[in-house]
Amino acid sequence: MAESKKPWAGRFKEATAKSVEKFTCSLHYDSRLYHCDIEGSIAHATMLADSGIISRKAAAAIVRGLKSILSDIEKGRFVFDSVDEDIHMAIEKELIHRIGETGGKLHTARSRNDQIALDVRLFLRAEIDGICHLLTRLQKQLVKQAKSEISTIMPGYTHMQKAQPVLLSHYFLAFAEMFSRDKQRLDDCKERLNVMPLGAAALAGTGLPIDRHRTAELLNFPKVSKNSMDTVADRDYIAEFIFTASLAMVHLSRFCEDLVLWSSDEFGFAEISDAYTTGSSIMPQKKNPDIAELIRGKTARVYGDLFAILTLIKGLPMTYNRDLQEDKEPLFDAVDTVKDCLAIFTEMLAHTKFNAAKMYQAASGGFSTATDVAEYLVEKGVPFRQAHEIVGNIVAHLVKNKKTLEDLALSDYQTFYAGFKADIASRIKLENSVNARRHLGGTAQTAVKERIREFEKRFGKK
Repeated sequence: MAESKKPWAGRFKEATAKSVEKFTCSLHYDSRLYHCDIEGSIAHATMLADSGIISRKAAAAIVRGLKSILSDIEKGRFVFDSVDEDIHMAIEKELIHRIGETGGKLHTARSRNDQIALDVRLFLRAEIDGICHLLTRLQKQLVKQAKSEISTIMPGYTHMQKAQPVLLSHYFLAFAEMFSRDKQRLDDCKERLNVMPLGAAALAGTGLPIDRHRTAELLNFPKVSKNSMDTVADRDYIAEFIFTASLAMVHLSRFCEDLVLWSSDEFGFAEISDAYTTGSSIMPQKKNPDIAELIRGKTARVYGDLFAILTLIKGLPMTYNRDLQEDKEPLFDAVDTVKDCLAIFTEMLAHTKFNAAKMYQAASGGFSTATDVAEYLVEKGVPFRQAHEIVGNIVAHLVKNKKTLEDLALSDYQTFYAGFKADIASRIKLENSVNARRHLGGTAQTAVKERIREFEKRFGKK
């Protein structure tokens, strides 16, 4: 055997160059898969014994050895060696060191190709559950704040121009809806990746009488993969997860963009707690929304992870290629980034105050109830396009004369359309405007309260 002592060294005459060992090593990042690798190996050894491929005694020794390695890793007593190339070889080498030649039976009917597919699926399955939990925590915070701000009126915007008055609660629940879709996509992704790949071996399966369904049962997989070539080549689930993570980051980033704007003097809608802001090294007056800005920036980072994985797999010939070693760093980065951002954003939001008076004042400007005036005319029998033109003329007049809708007397309204009555004054009040608009079968407050109850009922079921 070559001096390198590699598990695959039998056909090689020379030891692996140190530079090659360094260049090809993935242990510095895939070592975080140790728990998944050992969990999968224990199930594999158990199946081998159940199938009569190795003895019960050998399987028991392997399982004991693997559990001792797991314990040492978790206690910080295990030192990884870059010579071992990856997490699979590191654990197998240590197992053989601890229990002797019996450890060499573990890799029976298995390749690192299907082994890594298993490890990543186990890892991502657990991480998706964790991310969904973080999304639920954020939704709960949004619902909590929606309840507390149920009477707060703010200007709604389109094209960054004041459009119509809305409830701040409605704004919060808009993001709660977005995060619901994120959880749905994650659940869908989990369903597709929750397939047991062991047994595909290198690419064509094994001639040994393994029981793949037994392994799936031990690892709590509801299905086994159906095509061995697809099994070792497939990285769709990684791309799909990072895409889903990217969308969750989009939603966080959009919220952060608003918070950055709202916390400025120009808006003054929100104040983030001192504990969740930073200052300037030169300007003593500054209070910067750095968390929101960093989340906005880290969104681009997750996009980069997505582009990396898509580029990685776009031109690979079937089936496994060493290029796929590069799939884990973007995956790990996306997982860590979205988890960190969700956690800190939820904290920050819980320590953010919203200025109801400032929002109300802002909603009062910009002719935000002009649509209500047009709909008032529709109720009087005026075709909407004609009503739209009448109100447009009113607004143009007010802009020219630097007045608001509230400044006009009834007689002024009637110069534009004789059918205006005294009740127009009530229609342009913000509170009436918000609650006059029907949404999901009721007034704005009624709809928001109903949706809050729906979310709370869902959370209670969790």
